[in-house]
Parts: sequence; structure tokens; C-alpha cells
Amino acid sequence: MPDAAQYGDDPTSDTLGNIARQRPLHLPNLGQLGLGNLKALPSVPAAARPSGAFGRCALASPGKDTTTGHWEMVGIHLDKPFPLFPRGFPPEIMEPFEARIGRSAIGNCAASGTEIIRALGEEHMRTGSPIVYTSADSVFQIAAHEEVIPLWELYRMCDIARDILRGPYEVGRVIARPFTGTLGSFTRTANRHDYAVPPTKGMLLDRLEEAHVEIFSVGKIFDVFLGRGIHDHTKTKNNADGMEQTSKALDDFRAGLIFVNLVDFDQQYGHRNDVEGYARALEEFDLWLPGFLQKLAPGDLLIITADHGCDPTTVSTDHSREYVPLLVYGEKARPGVDLGLRPTLSDIGRTVAENFNTTISKGTSFLSSIV
Repeated sequence: MPDAAQYGDDPTSDTLGNIARQRPLHLPNLGQLGLGNLKALPSVPAAARPSGAFGRCALASPGKDTTTGHWEMVGIHLDKPFPLFPRGFPPEIMEPFEARIGRSAIGNCAASGTEIIRALGEEHMRTGSPIVYTSADSVFQIAAHEEVIPLWELYRMCDIARDILRGPYEVGRVIARPFTGTLGSFTRTANRHDYAVPPTKGMLLDRLEEAHVEIFSVGKIFDVFLGRGIHDHTKTKNNADGMEQTSKALDDFRAGLIFVNLVDFDQQYGHRNDVEGYARALEEFDLWLPGFLQKLAPGDLLIITADHGCDPTTVSTDHSREYVPLLVYGEKARPGVDLGLRPTLSDIGRTVAENFNTTISKGTSFLSSIV
């Protein structure tokens, strides 16, 4: 995006384009939906007759993190970005945190989650001190071995941190990062839990709940929105699990909204600058897609998008402030419609709201363009 330099981005950041330039991508199904019609992508040609509608979305809110992107999708625009702490958290945060949890903390720096566990895991097990760290996101993360600090205590620590982190220190999320294993083979578990800032009232999920529309979430969606408006949910271990749970949800819920986040693109590959892993994950999603499309009922609509960029080819392991793809498919949706450059991700939420005969205050619906 034109303002990417203000966020410290590498000027060459281009998640899909750079991956495709370094490693040919086999994405025939995403390509047929219109992915290659968004821009010139090596090895993903433009479809002559796309089966889906296609476009791009800009981020209207300042920032480039999970909370900012997901909130904007549902109609929340931020006035200022969530704070970042690249040098760690100041004493006015750490001192009351340590006093209230009854333990000293180690780490307190910006780091990769797997790397800091590798570096400080042994000290943590010897001392019982939780590992506190942040990232390029607005997050306060607490890592602890499940046999040293039990889950209930780790979650209590996160509650305490969330209570302390207010005002200028109000990070987007506090995250519990439990792990198991022994020195040299520590492994993060699926018991991660996110503690988000409460979303502004009146967003899409609130409006759908008021309209008695069932919402089922897959992945970390429930945590990002603190469960607001969500009737049922499932967490996931990885992309494969997320895709399986999404297919199952389509079988179980024949009406309403299924809201899905597939975490591996970002967590496993983007932040670790793993180009090959990212490319394989895209191809695995592409292979899964045809079977999922066949399961869609005539009145269903599928929207594929992202909340930010995360280019694994640049030196930075941070998110990147990029336009995100928008692909829309359904039996009753007009194929081949160019939805253009949308000024905000809220256009997605406004479209979903209009479909269920309600509305949100931000964005412009594109429903009339496709039906």
C-alpha cells in the first residue's frame, strides 16, 4: 500500500508476487476463481473466464496486525494503531505484573516464539519464571511449560496482564503460549489462548446476533472477538485441521455465517521467512478447495481474503501493509465480476450484513454487484 513505508515495511514487500517469483506456484483452483486476474503473478495466469468475482481490499485503519484486520472486516476502524514494544515492556508494566503473579519473568524482548522457547526454555524450567515476549504485532505473550506452570495458572497470568495493559499500553492481544517437551525438543501445544481487547459495540457479529443469525467460528476468530455473537466455535492445530473443521461446519450448519482463520500462512511460514513452506501451504489449500466448493449449497457464498500481508521473502519477519486479495464464489453469484480496489475490508462485513438483512456503519456492500 502507498503508506507502507510509514510502518517500516520493505518497499519490495509483495507476499504472493514475491513467493511466485522465487518458487513457481501451482494454484489452478484459486487461479480459476480469479487470483491471477488481480495482478500479474508468475505461474498463476489470469483466467479467461473466472468462475468467481475478484478484487482487492485496502486497510483503512492504521496498523497491519491480526486484530486491526479482523476488526476492520466487521466494521471497526481504529483511530490509531495498537502500541508496539520492539524493545520489550517498560518497568511500569513488568513490575506490577511480576508482583501480581508472584514470580519474576524472563525474556521481555521481541522474539520469535519458537526461538525464545529454545533459548530460554531450560532457564524457565529451572527457575519457574514465565517467558514474556512480544513480536512485530501488538501482543504480550507468555510462554510456559505445562509441567512447570499449569494451564490454569498461565491463563490467570494472562488475565492479570490483560488487566494491567490499559491506556497507552493497551496491546491488541495477550497470548498464552504453553509448550511441552524436553531441552532441545520443546513443542508449543494447541492450548494457546488469546485475550483480545473488547471489540467496539455494533460490529457485524453483534448485528448478526441481533438478527438471530447463527455464527460458527473456526480457528482464533473466537479469541479475536472474545466470542461476541458467536454461537459455537472450534479451535485448530494447523491449516489442515482448520480446513477439515471448515468442511465439517458446512455439513453441520446449513444457514448463518462460518468465519474461518487459517493460521499457518502467517504463524508458521510468513513470520519465519519460510518461502517453501508458505508455497506448499497455498498449494495444499488449493488442492482442498474443489471438494469444498462442491459441498456449497446453491444459496451459499464463499469469500476468501486476508487481514494483512506477511511476505516471507524479505529480511523482515513482520507483517506487511499490503492490499489483500478478495475472491467471491457462489452458484448464485455472477462470475467474472471485477470488484476493483475496495477502500476498506469493511466492504466485506457490509456485504455479509446486507445478505442477512442488517447493516454496519462502515464499508460499502458489493452484494448488488454479484447477485
